[in-house]
Amino acid sequence: MARDDDDYNKPLFMISVAAELAGVHPQTLRAYEAKGLVSPKRTAGNTRMYSRADIDRLALIGDLTDEGINLAGVIRILDLEGRLEEREKKIEEIERKNRQLEKAVHDLQMKQTINAIVKVNDEPKFPWDGNKYRGSLGAGIDDGVDDGVDGSFGGGIL
Repeated sequence: MARDDDDYNKPLFMISVAAELAGVHPQTLRAYEAKGLVSPKRTAGNTRMYSRADIDRLALIGDLTDEGINLAGVIRILDLEGRLEEREKKIEEIERKNRQLEKAVHDLQMKQTINAIVKVNDEPKFPWDGNKYRGSLGAGIDDGVDDGVDGSFGGGIL
C-alpha cells in the first residue's frame, strides 16, 4: 500500500506496540530488521519506532509467511514490489509529461491554424485589392490620370 501521507510514514509505535499490531513477537521484528525486511526509525535514545507503513509491511510479511513462503521468498517479493512501485511512479511522471506535451502540441496547432486563417484573410479578394486603389472601386482617389474617374478635371475649365 503506497501512500504519500506524512502521517503514514511517521514513526509512531514502539516495538512492543508494533509487534502487537502485527501479531508477532518483538524478537521477530528484530529478526525482520536484521534481514532487511523492515527498517524502523530510531529515536535519539536508539529506540525503534515503527510507522503505519511499517505495520502494513509487517502484515504483508505475515500474510506471505502464512502462505508458506520462506523469508528469502518474502525478501524477493518485497524487492519486486518496490521495483514495481518505482516503475509505476516513473510511468505516472511520463504520462504527466506526455499530457503537457500533448497540450503544447495542441496549442501550437491552434496557433498555426489561426495564423493560416489570418493569412488567408489578408490575401487580396478582388483584382483591385493590393494596389493603390482603395475604397469603393477606387472612386474619389486621385490616381494622377486625367480621366475624370477620380473627380479631378485636370484643373481646366469645362
